Amino acid sequence: MQTQTLGFGARLALALTLPWRVLFDGRIAALVAQAAAGGPLALSAEPSPAPAAPEPPQALPEVVAEVAGPDYTSAMQVLAILQRDGRFIDFLHEDVAQFSDAEIGAAARVVHAGCKRALDEYVTIEPVRPEADGARITLAPGFNATQHRLTGNVVGEPPYTGELAHPGWRITRLSLPTLSPGHDATVVAPAEVEL
Repeated sequence: MQTQTLGFGARLALALTLPWRVLFDGRIAALVAQAAAGGPLALSAEPSPAPAAPEPPQALPEVVAEVAGPDYTSAMQVLAILQRDGRFIDFLHEDVAQFSDAEIGAAARVVHAGCKRALDEYVTIEPVRPEADGARITLAPGFNATQHRLTGNVVGEPPYTGELAHPGWRITRLSLPTLSPGHDATVVAPAEVEL
Protein backbone atom coordinates (compact mmCIF):
# COMPACT_ATOMS: atom_id res chain seq x y z
CA MET A 1 0.00 0.00 0.00
CA GLN A 2 1.49 3.33 -1.07
CA THR A 3 1.35 6.24 1.37
CA GLN A 4 -0.05 9.43 -0.08
CA THR A 5 1.90 12.62 0.74
CA LEU A 6 0.14 15.71 1.99
CA GLY A 7 0.58 19.22 0.64
CA PHE A 8 2.06 22.01 2.74
CA GLY A 9 -1.31 23.50 3.72
CA ALA A 10 -2.65 20.16 4.91
CA ARG A 11 0.58 19.46 6.82
CA LEU A 12 0.40 22.91 8.47
CA ALA A 13 -3.22 22.38 9.50
CA LEU A 14 -2.34 18.95 10.86
CA ALA A 15 0.66 20.32 12.77
CA LEU A 16 -1.53 22.96 14.42
CA THR A 17 -4.46 20.73 15.34
CA LEU A 18 -2.87 17.34 16.02
CA PRO A 19 -1.25 18.23 19.38
CA TRP A 20 -4.65 19.18 20.77
CA ARG A 21 -6.29 16.08 19.41
CA VAL A 22 -3.52 13.94 20.93
CA LEU A 23 -3.96 15.66 24.31
CA PHE A 24 -7.71 15.27 24.46
CA ASP A 25 -8.48 12.11 22.44
CA GLY A 26 -6.90 8.89 23.67
CA ARG A 27 -7.76 7.02 20.45
CA ILE A 28 -5.92 9.57 18.31
CA ALA A 29 -2.99 9.52 20.76
CA ALA A 30 -2.72 5.73 20.43
CA LEU A 31 -2.71 5.96 16.62
CA VAL A 32 -0.02 8.66 16.66
CA ALA A 33 2.08 6.59 19.08
CA GLN A 34 1.79 3.56 16.76
CA ALA A 35 2.77 5.65 13.74
CA ALA A 36 5.70 7.24 15.60
CA ALA A 37 6.95 3.77 16.58
CA GLY A 38 6.93 2.78 12.91
CA GLY A 39 4.44 -0.02 13.44
CA PRO A 40 1.35 -0.74 11.40
CA LEU A 41 -1.68 1.30 12.35
CA ALA A 42 -4.35 -0.80 14.04
CA LEU A 43 -7.44 0.94 12.81
CA SER A 44 -10.83 0.06 14.16
CA ALA A 45 -12.25 -3.18 12.79
CA GLU A 46 -15.69 -1.59 12.59
CA PRO A 47 -16.85 -1.07 9.03
CA SER A 48 -17.01 2.51 7.87
CA PRO A 49 -20.57 3.75 7.73
CA ALA A 50 -21.91 4.43 4.27
CA PRO A 51 -21.64 8.08 3.44
CA ALA A 52 -24.87 9.82 4.25
CA ALA A 53 -26.64 11.87 1.65
CA PRO A 54 -25.50 15.47 2.01
CA GLU A 55 -27.90 17.58 3.95
CA PRO A 56 -28.98 20.88 2.51
CA PRO A 57 -27.01 23.74 4.04
CA GLN A 58 -28.71 25.32 6.98
CA ALA A 59 -28.64 29.01 7.61
CA LEU A 60 -26.60 29.87 10.67
CA PRO A 61 -28.42 31.87 13.33
CA GLU A 62 -27.71 35.54 13.09
CA VAL A 63 -26.02 36.95 16.16
CA VAL A 64 -27.26 40.39 17.02
CA ALA A 65 -24.81 42.48 19.02
CA GLU A 66 -26.16 44.98 21.48
CA VAL A 67 -26.07 48.47 20.03
CA ALA A 68 -26.09 50.38 23.29
CA GLY A 69 -23.30 50.21 25.82
CA PRO A 70 -19.52 50.21 25.70
CA ASP A 71 -17.49 48.96 22.74
CA TYR A 72 -16.07 45.54 23.65
CA THR A 73 -14.23 45.07 20.34
CA SER A 74 -10.79 45.25 21.98
CA ALA A 75 -11.76 42.70 24.63
CA MET A 76 -13.09 40.34 21.97
CA GLN A 77 -9.93 40.88 19.92
CA VAL A 78 -7.69 39.97 22.89
CA LEU A 79 -9.79 36.85 23.48
CA ALA A 80 -9.42 35.93 19.79
CA ILE A 81 -5.63 36.35 20.01
CA LEU A 82 -5.45 34.16 23.13
CA GLN A 83 -7.51 31.51 21.34
CA ARG A 84 -5.42 31.71 18.17
CA ASP A 85 -2.03 31.53 19.90
CA GLY A 86 -2.84 29.50 23.01
CA ARG A 87 -6.15 27.72 22.33
CA PHE A 88 -7.40 29.43 25.51
CA ILE A 89 -11.13 29.06 24.86
CA ASP A 90 -10.73 25.42 23.79
CA PHE A 91 -8.91 24.70 27.04
CA LEU A 92 -11.54 26.40 29.21
CA HIS A 93 -14.40 24.63 27.42
CA GLU A 94 -12.80 21.20 27.70
CA ASP A 95 -14.27 18.91 30.37
CA VAL A 96 -11.05 18.28 32.30
CA ALA A 97 -12.68 16.01 34.91
CA GLN A 98 -11.94 12.96 32.73
CA PHE A 99 -8.19 13.69 32.48
CA SER A 100 -5.39 13.01 34.96
CA ASP A 101 -3.54 15.83 36.66
CA ALA A 102 -0.50 15.05 34.50
CA GLU A 103 -2.55 15.34 31.29
CA ILE A 104 -4.09 18.61 32.45
CA GLY A 105 -0.67 19.91 33.45
CA ALA A 106 0.77 19.05 30.03
CA ALA A 107 -2.11 20.82 28.27
CA ALA A 108 -1.88 23.81 30.60
CA ARG A 109 1.83 24.16 29.82
CA VAL A 110 1.07 24.46 26.09
CA VAL A 111 -1.82 26.88 26.65
CA HIS A 112 0.30 28.94 29.06
CA ALA A 113 3.18 29.27 26.59
CA GLY A 114 0.91 30.32 23.71
CA CYS A 115 -1.11 32.81 25.77
CA LYS A 116 2.02 34.34 27.35
CA ARG A 117 3.62 34.75 23.92
CA ALA A 118 0.45 36.47 22.64
CA LEU A 119 0.20 38.81 25.61
CA ASP A 120 3.88 39.74 25.41
CA GLU A 121 3.42 40.68 21.74
CA TYR A 122 0.40 42.96 22.16
CA VAL A 123 0.20 44.00 25.82
CA THR A 124 2.64 45.26 28.44
CA ILE A 125 1.50 44.52 31.98
CA GLU A 126 3.29 45.75 35.09
CA PRO A 127 2.61 45.36 38.83
CA VAL A 128 0.58 48.10 40.51
CA ARG A 129 2.85 47.88 43.58
CA PRO A 130 6.63 47.38 43.33
CA GLU A 131 6.87 45.48 46.62
CA ALA A 132 6.99 41.67 46.80
CA ASP A 133 4.12 39.55 48.10
CA GLY A 134 4.11 39.56 51.89
CA ALA A 135 5.71 43.02 52.25
CA ARG A 136 4.28 45.33 54.94
CA ILE A 137 2.89 48.51 53.34
CA THR A 138 1.01 51.56 54.54
CA LEU A 139 -1.77 53.21 52.56
CA ALA A 140 -1.95 56.90 53.42
CA PRO A 141 -5.19 58.90 53.49
CA GLY A 142 -6.32 59.59 49.92
CA PHE A 143 -4.80 56.33 48.55
CA ASN A 144 -6.03 55.29 45.11
CA ALA A 145 -8.95 52.93 45.77
CA THR A 146 -9.02 51.71 42.15
CA GLN A 147 -5.43 50.46 42.52
CA HIS A 148 -5.87 48.89 45.96
CA ARG A 149 -8.49 46.51 47.35
CA LEU A 150 -8.66 46.23 51.13
CA THR A 151 -9.44 42.77 52.50
CA GLY A 152 -9.64 41.30 55.97
CA ASN A 153 -10.69 43.36 58.99
CA VAL A 154 -11.18 46.83 57.48
CA VAL A 155 -12.15 49.30 60.21
CA GLY A 156 -11.53 52.99 60.80
CA GLU A 157 -9.94 55.53 58.51
CA PRO A 158 -6.56 55.52 56.71
CA PRO A 159 -3.66 55.22 57.08
CA TYR A 160 -3.97 51.44 56.79
CA THR A 161 -1.01 49.14 57.37
CA GLY A 162 -1.15 45.59 56.15
CA GLU A 163 0.50 42.77 54.24
CA LEU A 164 0.60 42.89 50.45
CA ALA A 165 -1.23 39.73 49.35
CA HIS A 166 -0.88 40.49 45.61
CA PRO A 167 0.90 43.37 43.85
CA GLY A 168 -1.90 43.80 41.28
CA TRP A 169 -1.52 44.32 37.53
CA ARG A 170 -1.97 47.33 35.28
CA ILE A 171 -1.75 47.61 31.52
CA THR A 172 0.85 50.13 30.38
CA ARG A 173 0.70 49.32 26.64
CA LEU A 174 -1.99 47.84 24.43
CA SER A 175 -1.07 47.56 20.76
CA LEU A 176 -3.71 45.46 19.00
CA PRO A 177 -3.71 44.94 15.24
CA THR A 178 -6.05 47.15 13.23
CA LEU A 179 -9.19 45.26 12.24
CA SER A 180 -10.25 45.30 8.63
CA PRO A 181 -13.52 47.05 7.80
CA GLY A 182 -16.48 44.72 8.23
CA HIS A 183 -14.56 42.34 10.52
CA ASP A 184 -16.93 40.61 12.94
CA ALA A 185 -15.13 40.84 16.30
CA THR A 186 -17.71 38.58 17.94
CA VAL A 187 -16.20 35.62 16.03
CA VAL A 188 -13.22 34.97 18.30
CA ALA A 189 -12.41 31.70 16.51
CA PRO A 190 -13.84 30.81 13.10
CA ALA A 191 -15.15 27.33 12.48
CA GLU A 192 -12.42 25.17 10.95
CA VAL A 193 -13.42 23.01 8.00
CA GLU A 194 -10.87 20.40 6.95
CA LEU A 195 -11.05 19.45 3.28
